[in-house]
Amino acid sequence: MHDHVVKRSREHLDSGYWCAESVLLAVAEAKDVRCDLIPRIATGFCSGMARTGGQCGALSGGILSIGMLHGRDVPGSMVNDVYPRVEKLLQDFEAQFGSTGCSELLGLDLGTEEGLQSFHDNNLREKCITYTEETVRMVMNLL
Repeated sequence: MHDHVVKRSREHLDSGYWCAESVLLAVAEAKDVRCDLIPRIATGFCSGMARTGGQCGALSGGILSIGMLHGRDVPGSMVNDVYPRVEKLLQDFEAQFGSTGCSELLGLDLGTEEGLQSFHDNNLREKCITYTEETVRMVMNLL
C-alpha cells in the first residue's frame, strides 16, 4: 500500500542519508511537505541519538514525521492527534523488533571504535534498512 514511500526511504539510505533523515524525508515527500529544515532536523537522531545508544534513529524519524503532520502550532492546543499515534508507533516497533534502543537492536555500541567496526564487519546496515523501511510502513499506516 505504501510501497513507494518505503522505496523512497531506501533510496535516501542508499544515497547517503541515515535512518532518521530517510524516514522523515520519505514521509515528507509522500505528504508533499517541503521545508529547508528537512532532513537537517533529523540528523542528530540518527545512529541511536548521535551514537549514544539511545532510541533507534528510524523510530525517531517516525516520531518527527508524525509531529510534522499532526503536531501543534498553537501553545495550549490539544495533543490528541499526536500522542496516540506516537504511542502506537512505539508499541508496534517494540513488538516487532523487541526494543526501541539502537544498542539493543544492533547488539553493539556505535559510540565506540569497536562497535563501529563490528557494525561494518557484520553488515548491520541491513538491520538499519529493515528498521527504516518498517518504520515508514508503520508511520504511513498511522497517518
